[in-house]
Order: sequence, then structure tokens, then C-alpha cells
Amino acid sequence: MPAPPPDRPRRLVRSLLASPVAPLQLFTDEEGRVRALDFDADSPRTARLVARGYGGVPVETGSAPAVVRQALEAYFAGAFTALGRIPWTVVGTDFQKTVWRALLEIPAGTTTTYGALAARIGRPTAVRAVGLANGANPLSLVIPCHRVIGADGSLTGYGGGLERKRWLLAHERGAG
Repeated sequence: MPAPPPDRPRRLVRSLLASPVAPLQLFTDEEGRVRALDFDADSPRTARLVARGYGGVPVETGSAPAVVRQALEAYFAGAFTALGRIPWTVVGTDFQKTVWRALLEIPAGTTTTYGALAARIGRPTAVRAVGLANGANPLSLVIPCHRVIGADGSLTGYGGGLERKRWLLAHERGAG
């Protein structure tokens, strides 16, 4: 059997993990890299993200790798940099990947705006495109799209829901 393209795993393993904010649903590949992570056990959003990036790839139920479980537990215990220990890979356009890399530079406990993020990647007029890329992020928490807010400081658009976004931001500021 020929090897799949480098961005397509042979199979995915779906795991469910408990968290203080909501159940987490994650998909890992055969090397233990997280390919998708989102809230809820049966989220239509997660199903769309997985189908868009990995349609046709067989999905099995299993356990998340220990390093992923431990890093998520540490994050929820207040060790925010623990998310950096999670091995991951994503499927997306070059523009989306540029936005997602920029999201990784936003420190826990801080926020930025869509406009500032667009400027940071050298595309100051691409605010809407940045918002769309942010919304297509397949790795909630790991790629911290919850740290992006509206220009007026309001909590806007979060695939996991605004209450979860509010909780995550408060948690990262030490109030969660």
C-alpha cells in the first residue's frame, strides 16, 4: 500500500477528555500528533473540521497519548506553557497556517485584535480573512484563537462558544 501524502495520516484516533470548561474531543494520527481538538463530544463544528482536513481517513476510538493528556491537565492546572509540549500538525492553506503561527505568539493572559493580528502577519487589510482563518483553526487551545477579540474589546466569534472563550481568558488571567 502506498504511503499517504505527508499531510494525510493513514488513520485517526478519536479520544474524549474531561476538562473544567467542557469535554474535549481530539483526533491524533498514528504518530501521536494532534490533528484536531475541539470542545464537546459530538460537535458538528469538529465533524466539519475533521471532514474538511481528513475526509476519507478511517477514524478509530482510543486513548489520547499520555503527553497530550498531561499537557492539557497542566494547562488547566495553570501551567499555560504546557500546551507547547503537545505534538501537532495541521492541514490548511498557507495563509491559514501563517495566521495560526501568529496566534501561537500571543502569550497566555493577553489578547489581541483581528486587526492587530492582520498587521502582525504583514497583511493589515486582511482583517476578515484573518477572522476566517481564526475560525477555521482545527486546534482549539493548542493554537490559542480564543485570545483574539474585537477591535472594541468585545468577545467575538469563537467556535467553542463565547462562554468558553470568556472562561479560558479568565482562567489564563488567574481567575478561572
